[in-house]
Amino acid sequence: MFRGATSLSLDAKGRLAVPTKHREALQLQCAGDLVLTAHPHRCLLLYPQPAWEPIQAKMMALSSFDKQSSALQRLLVGFAEDVAMDSAGRMLVSPVLRDFAGLDKEVMLVGQGSHFELWNMEAWRAQLAQVMQDDNFTMPSELEGFSL
Repeated sequence: MFRGATSLSLDAKGRLAVPTKHREALQLQCAGDLVLTAHPHRCLLLYPQPAWEPIQAKMMALSSFDKQSSALQRLLVGFAEDVAMDSAGRMLVSPVLRDFAGLDKEVMLVGQGSHFELWNMEAWRAQLAQVMQDDNFTMPSELEGFSL
């Protein structure tokens, strides 16, 4: 279970040091073999490779004749890249994916249970501000009756 938000820096080569608290779990779960891909919200998704496989299978089972399905296939599967953590716990974010998500030096890695989101720091702050200021925020119907 990956949770928590961590502010990180990309180095000059586009490498990201995975936080120590997640390295051991990623080594145990997938030997450091990860999949990094694009998300429609202009962030990146980082999955342990075994957790990614069923998602890719579901995406590829969708009709390629449906415009929305093929657009999601192009985005999620088309941008998907296999990445591996090196011995120092770093992974390389390709120039294509850095460009897609607007990643520069400051980034935010956000745990989402089975995977992570990787955000440009300014985009992350803007996204949070939007959620916090939205007076019309309503809970999804699936969470009706949910309480914290």
